[in-house]
Amino acid sequence: MNDFTYHVPTKFVFGRGSVDEVGDELAALGHTCALVVYGKGSVVRTGTLDRVLTSLDRAGVRHAQLGGVRPNPEVGLVRDGVAAARADEADVVLAVGGGSVIDTAKAIAAGVSIDGDVWDLFAKKAELDAARKPPVACVLPTPAAGSEASASCVISNDELGLKRGFSNEAHRPELAVMDPELTFTLPAYQTAAGVTDMCAHIMERFFGATGPVPVTDQIACGIIRSLIECAPAALENPEDYDARASIMWAGTQAHNDLCGLGRNAKPGVRAGGWESHALEHELSAHDPSIAHGAGLAVVMPAWMRYVWRACPERWLTFGRLVFDIEPVDVVEDCIDGTPEEAEEDAVLATIDEIQAFFCSLGMPRTLGELGVTAADIPALLSTLEQNKGAEFGELRRLTMDDCRKIYESCL
Repeated sequence: MNDFTYHVPTKFVFGRGSVDEVGDELAALGHTCALVVYGKGSVVRTGTLDRVLTSLDRAGVRHAQLGGVRPNPEVGLVRDGVAAARADEADVVLAVGGGSVIDTAKAIAAGVSIDGDVWDLFAKKAELDAARKPPVACVLPTPAAGSEASASCVISNDELGLKRGFSNEAHRPELAVMDPELTFTLPAYQTAAGVTDMCAHIMERFFGATGPVPVTDQIACGIIRSLIECAPAALENPEDYDARASIMWAGTQAHNDLCGLGRNAKPGVRAGGWESHALEHELSAHDPSIAHGAGLAVVMPAWMRYVWRACPERWLTFGRLVFDIEPVDVVEDCIDGTPEEAEEDAVLATIDEIQAFFCSLGMPRTLGELGVTAADIPALLSTLEQNKGAEFGELRRLTMDDCRKIYESCL
């Protein structure tokens, strides 16, 4: 187990009706003016936004609004939000929505802290000034990204054709209000893509270069097992409160770094190489209509099949803890083959089970299902190299030729 530093300052208010408490919670934290950031209408149609604004009014918290956040959020709206937060002297940026909305709020708050353009933070041309940054709070109706407690923030720049992440401990929200009943109206595809993203957050940390960390490994695999149990229940009955609540809380634990403790290369650094996320970010940067989770459902199993030989023990552990898959004993069971072949069969069976679970939720298996063709791969590789360099990865270093082969295997 490697050394680590773990600090999650977020206060969680979880349960039925908790959305109506957001105003009192913000007032208790000393806030007087919130910039309320939301998406393209679902929180309006369901009445969630009205409940939030009513709660703010009741608590005496002034507010301005910024709507229109899209999936795979774009820097243009972030710039508008920075200007609005400054104009209204907002002392908190309140996201009412899922990962895209929360990441937009994080980027707005970060942008307020600098004098230049907010994209400079993502281009590594500027440094966030935590002392000048207003805190972020959120009301979460769409569990998936884990942004409600993470240090991550991902924003697209359509003009440049780029999608970049910018992690900083100052991004972690100070308050997350989580009401599972708000998720009852989520479409099945959005629920499935969210669960896939949660699994990917855990597996990016699990399939890294660090060896076994039994406590963390058990936590990670236990959350995966819970998602495998609860996701089908929520899809069958969207108002299954316990299933929805379990999924919501799993999403938080999947990406607040709990599932990577002791697996990080050094304290303060996120565990894992995040290779699959890098490969997927190019898909949804080039076509923002591609749901992040859907892209991950395609590229993550392909990445696994390409690199597993670098550390087969990690897949054998995962297969045993999640799917009860063990290599056969070729001697005891009188089976033709070698122990190495038996291990390979167990690893590939584990990867097949992972992909089968994603597909059982309605996620795609191929890039073609996402409208991506072989002709698109050169453009994906071009921006991937801009974002990650000529080589990247932890478990196994990937060149652009490796990435081309992974993309091609997904067609």
